[in-house]
Amino acid sequence: MSLRPTLETRKAIPTMEGAGVKLHRAFGFQDPSELDPFLLFDDFRNERPEDFRRGFPWHPHRGIETITYVLEGTVDHGDSLGNVGTLGAGDVQWMTAGSGILHQEMPHGNARGQMHGFQLWGNLPSSQKMTAPRYQDVTSADIPVITDDDGTRVKVITGEFWGKTGPVDGIAADPQYLDISVPAGQKKTFKIDTYRRAFAYVFEGAAAFADASAPSGVLLEKEVGGEEVNIRDLSGNRTLIRFGTGEEVTLQAGPEGVRFLLISGAPIDEPVAWHGPIVMNTQEELQQAMRELNNGTFIRPAH
Repeated sequence: MSLRPTLETRKAIPTMEGAGVKLHRAFGFQDPSELDPFLLFDDFRNERPEDFRRGFPWHPHRGIETITYVLEGTVDHGDSLGNVGTLGAGDVQWMTAGSGILHQEMPHGNARGQMHGFQLWGNLPSSQKMTAPRYQDVTSADIPVITDDDGTRVKVITGEFWGKTGPVDGIAADPQYLDISVPAGQKKTFKIDTYRRAFAYVFEGAAAFADASAPSGVLLEKEVGGEEVNIRDLSGNRTLIRFGTGEEVTLQAGPEGVRFLLISGAPIDEPVAWHGPIVMNTQEELQQAMRELNNGTFIRPAH
């Protein structure tokens, strides 16, 4: 097995979206080939309702999939096709925007006024850009959870892992989306198919991720006498780790343990024309979408 090198480690950047929601963006609106098939990843975590209550009013999507994973609080959603619902703590919505949809998401805090969740955008290949929109709303109870002998806990949202298959299916990029918790001090290795692009996002605790360029992939080892050697930087709260090609990701949890998302998918390797929440392959297709938004023909009739 080959260890995936760590290409980059960076903190998520504070930004504002929707009608004034404060969030942190790990990546997005930069080089779309960097984490192809994924385009954007936002961490919307707030302790104050005034930082999120205005939400994400009506906005269009075309040519992508949006994946919303709620940890705390709830999110009410509705769309131009008449779908409405509420995501609770631990729930996931995988929305395939396809040919076009108008959508809104309005977050509400928990009993302590806290809100926490993630949104990931996945690209669609040209052959599926104009497919009919669809939803997969998954409750927390339907997401398999695996606990290893050392206390490591993995929620399998989509893809196959340790003999379990996540409930979200039929996604173009064949993604794997895992929510992983590793106890303090434990060293763990996770296998990822070599054809996938992969990243981790740490949001609780901290961990040292092994790098193939480090001597023997050393993490947190000590010499006799207690002098620390080859200490790798601990990646902590709101940190993105982008991996290169290989078959394994290895980490050692810090003194408080670590919880992170491990996400991978098959690259699409197609041209990207991108404006806001609309992602097509050419500027002509993008301009067509804008014209349709302006003249009221953006939403295709159901067949």
